[in-house]
Amino acid sequence: MQLILASQSPRRKELLGLFHIPFTVRVADIDEAMDATAAPFDEVARVSRLKAQAIPRDAGDVVIAADTIVVCCHCILGKPHNEAEAIEMLRLLSGRDHQVMTGVTVLTDDDCITFTDVTDIHFRELSDAEILRYVESGEPMDKAGSYGIQGGAALFAEKMVGDYYNVMGLPVCRLWQVLQQAVPEIMEEMQ
Repeated sequence: MQLILASQSPRRKELLGLFHIPFTVRVADIDEAMDATAAPFDEVARVSRLKAQAIPRDAGDVVIAADTIVVCCHCILGKPHNEAEAIEMLRLLSGRDHQVMTGVTVLTDDDCITFTDVTDIHFRELSDAEILRYVESGEPMDKAGSYGIQGGAALFAEKMVGDYYNVMGLPVCRLWQVLQQAVPEIMEEMQ
């Protein structure tokens, strides 16, 4: 039995490492486009499920896949394609509430468990100079919503309700509970 993380995200690798369970990384090659007419909560779950199902695996292997989006003013904010897009996203988030949604799928031989975790965040008002300085740091370029809460954007978040690690890309508490249900044989070794 092998535990497989279907993500190349360094943050997800770091967070799954908190479980002290050996795992390998395999990247899913799928179309991650979301249906703009569907509910973001459901779409991020659907994409995580597609990622899990796209990973080649042997009998007994367990796949964990995740996808994270930021939702503000009914808009889904994925990863920016360029600095101008990152600036636009951060201006939208400035002084507003938004949600970070991570869809997670745990795929076993017998089951496919998918859930979406949501964290509510409020950003203080950001000046154009702050936004530009942050974008020029390069940090926003590989992150949903153009920010990393564990980095420079920690200075932007005035309020957060929900799982901090969800904002980083993997809701570890809820994932731990799902793994205990889905693969108790692995989890027994950890307790």
